[in-house]
Amino acid sequence: MEKLVQSSGEHGIVVFSLGSMVKNLTEERNNVIAAALSQLPQKVIWRYSGKRPETLGENTVIYDWIPQNDLLGHPKTKAFITHGGTNGIYEAIYHGVPMVGMPLFADQPDNMIHMKTKGMAVIVDINKMQSQDLVDAVNTVINNPTYKENALRISRIHHDQPVKPLDRAVFWIEFVMRHKGAKHLRPASHDLTWYQYHCLDVIGVLLVCLFTIIYITVKIFLFLCRKCRPTKRKEKKH
Repeated sequence: MEKLVQSSGEHGIVVFSLGSMVKNLTEERNNVIAAALSQLPQKVIWRYSGKRPETLGENTVIYDWIPQNDLLGHPKTKAFITHGGTNGIYEAIYHGVPMVGMPLFADQPDNMIHMKTKGMAVIVDINKMQSQDLVDAVNTVINNPTYKENALRISRIHHDQPVKPLDRAVFWIEFVMRHKGAKHLRPASHDLTWYQYHCLDVIGVLLVCLFTIIYITVKIFLFLCRKCRPTKRKEKKH
């Protein structure tokens, strides 16, 4: 894979992954994507495990698995085509790589909207896009320098921490070991019974209150109805 990256020349590479959960894109969508990638001057590394698309170009290589974080950190990586998963987004932010988003479900659309707002991503609709739409999106984030500048700016903010994440993780692991499990940090939810954990006791009390209010309301209504009926009968007799 390193030879492929180095052979990309001045154009560099584009990393493409829709995550490990997406394996059921239609053949038509895969061919649209492959046709778009074939038009790029960059070499494309595509994490893909389905049927080989008929329109796959010579510049595109597909793998069942890729070292995504390492590739995003490579100086020849120009753009990242992603579904907008949290891990991939943080890796792209860490390495300052602009993105083309193809959000599919869950938190992915919201994640990509945040990245677009920050000026480091372009979003395309994977279900409606044509090949040219994807080509234009990739060319935009690569050729428009503002996307790379914004990605690097956000990356600098992300890196600007008083303690490195690895050092922080080591500290807390050792902290728990020193304090024999750090029971004082253990959430109280672990000590609740199953019905308390699911708030069934609270729901039960609320239901009792609700039924009590309904019962009292019905009783008052019936009492008033009984009081009103004799009065009407007396008026009719007179």
